[in-house]
Amino acid sequence: MRPEDSRFGLDDGHGHAGGQSHPKAGYAALALGALGVVYGDIGTSPLYALRETILAATGGEENATVPPTVVIGVLSLILWSLVVVVTLKYVVLLMRADNNGEGGILTLVALAQRSLGRARSHVALLLGMIGAGLFYGDTVITPAISVLSAIEGVKLITPALNDYILWIASVILIGLFLMQSHGTHRVATFFGPVMLVWFLTLAGLGIYHIADDLSVFRSINPYYALLFFRDHAGVALAVLGSVCLAVTGAEALYADMGHFGRGPIRGAWLYVVFPALWLNYLGQGALILADPTAIDNPFYRLAPEGLLLPFVIMATVATIIASQSVITGAFSLTRQAIQLGLLPRMEIRHTSEQTSGQIYVPRVNLLLLVVVLILVWSFRTSSSLSHAYGISVFGTMVVSSLLASIVIRRHWGWSLPATAAIILPFFLVDVSFFSANMLKLFHGGYVPVLLAMALTLVMWTWMRGTKILFDKTRKTDVPLLELVSMLSKSPPARVKGMAVFLTSDPETAPASLLHNLKHNKVLHERNVVLTVRSADTPRVPEEERVRLARITDDFWRVEMVYGYMESPNVPKGLAMLRKQGFKFDIMSTSFFLSRRSIKPSPQSGMPVWQDNLFIGLTKSATDATNFFQIPTGRVVEVGTQVTV
Repeated sequence: MRPEDSRFGLDDGHGHAGGQSHPKAGYAALALGALGVVYGDIGTSPLYALRETILAATGGEENATVPPTVVIGVLSLILWSLVVVVTLKYVVLLMRADNNGEGGILTLVALAQRSLGRARSHVALLLGMIGAGLFYGDTVITPAISVLSAIEGVKLITPALNDYILWIASVILIGLFLMQSHGTHRVATFFGPVMLVWFLTLAGLGIYHIADDLSVFRSINPYYALLFFRDHAGVALAVLGSVCLAVTGAEALYADMGHFGRGPIRGAWLYVVFPALWLNYLGQGALILADPTAIDNPFYRLAPEGLLLPFVIMATVATIIASQSVITGAFSLTRQAIQLGLLPRMEIRHTSEQTSGQIYVPRVNLLLLVVVLILVWSFRTSSSLSHAYGISVFGTMVVSSLLASIVIRRHWGWSLPATAAIILPFFLVDVSFFSANMLKLFHGGYVPVLLAMALTLVMWTWMRGTKILFDKTRKTDVPLLELVSMLSKSPPARVKGMAVFLTSDPETAPASLLHNLKHNKVLHERNVVLTVRSADTPRVPEEERVRLARITDDFWRVEMVYGYMESPNVPKGLAMLRKQGFKFDIMSTSFFLSRRSIKPSPQSGMPVWQDNLFIGLTKSATDATNFFQIPTGRVVEVGTQVTV
């Protein structure tokens, strides 16, 4: 990470992250937990993936005759997409690219930055912004399409409820987002067992119907996928755009690696999730071959009539769990983006005393809820909403492939031919899916694209604005050692206690220190110039958390380092200095913070509209006192005005 990125973290935005260590539990328990958190999204794809793909192949007509070759070809495409995209790319390859056990697209950014060096690290950072923006697009679409597709099953029970589907889905979604503020730790233990029952049900119903037409086993041969492209070239891209629905949620395997570990996530996929999904898709395909009218909703028609209502309820619960996983994923991504200097500080609350990684971001939660409800009422059906899906999913996957190529080439030290041989096939597959989904751009696909563009612009503006602000303030800064020397020669009046001045640049005198001397004309007995820095690793060992350097008997320089998955806690960090013989008493310590009032400047280097956007983001940043967990009664804020 660049030095200026560290600066961005203190004055203009850090991320809250859970400082939890990796869970110490048995393999089976972790694999069970992964079923509930990691695989909720991809585990509910059978609700709509096969139906939408076959409809795309037949021109969208539910009453159209479905040729057996289409069913077999589509099944083969879905099966081999699960093999290539999920199993080979994520489970086998990307899960090896971890940062101290953590995964996710911003982990790839951190690894790529580290290997590229300061001069070219902006390339990785820009890719990370785009990938993060696309991930948020996936986050708003997944709850909407998942819950809608589950609730639509009530039409098969009683058509009278058809007019209330949107209201039922809205109530469930509002309840889901309201639940976030209370934390998920109380119900999280139920997620794994519920999803285990769900996957066993998927497999059981699939096996029950495979006998309807055993020819579905031909889909194991990838030849039928290639044959489909040859015989149906006119709809091939549209079909690819729907096949991607079967692999949504693949990014979660990598993103949640730090919480459950590589082994349990891989085991859960290979021994439970993948077989269950495959068997269910085969069962749906056999049912359609035996009864073409089942194309209207092949998933729910797998269930015997007497079990339809319990099956709808179970599917609804599963989609809620799937939605929960992407919402918490958005919270995690937000705190990482803040820590990496891509977003301003936000209020982040911990919802569990046992697991500090369980967090709640009120502002993000509200924005997600509003956008999700707009999507539900705008598109009105899961089939219509499926057109908005895919671009964000495979846009993120394209970015992850590009970042992975940098990591493999630079960080792992592979040769260029070896890197190309391993990444190029995945990249071509991702680009093919992404290109196919671009056909949906004007039919709903614009939603994640616009969202990603807006978020990328926000992140770029924040990073650019903080860099300009850093460069401008540095020109007028007073070197800290020079100021200390002047104070030694001409000491001001002294007051008892210790003063802590927070700054992002330890080499220059904090503005709050200068203003305290200018207006109060006093200096404390002991003075600490404190810098909080963000590391490009998920966590920092406790023994490396705080560094103390003596300047004079009454001036000290302290640096605290936090990983991008940890929560900055200044009082706790200072208390750790007692082991080094440094006396610290919170009740006799005052913390001095600078509160900046930023005004636009014609010579800022950014357009006026971008200046105003940056100023707005600055004003929206969470108060540093709360962010660094400093007792409010011990804080003195000093206002300054700067132009950007």
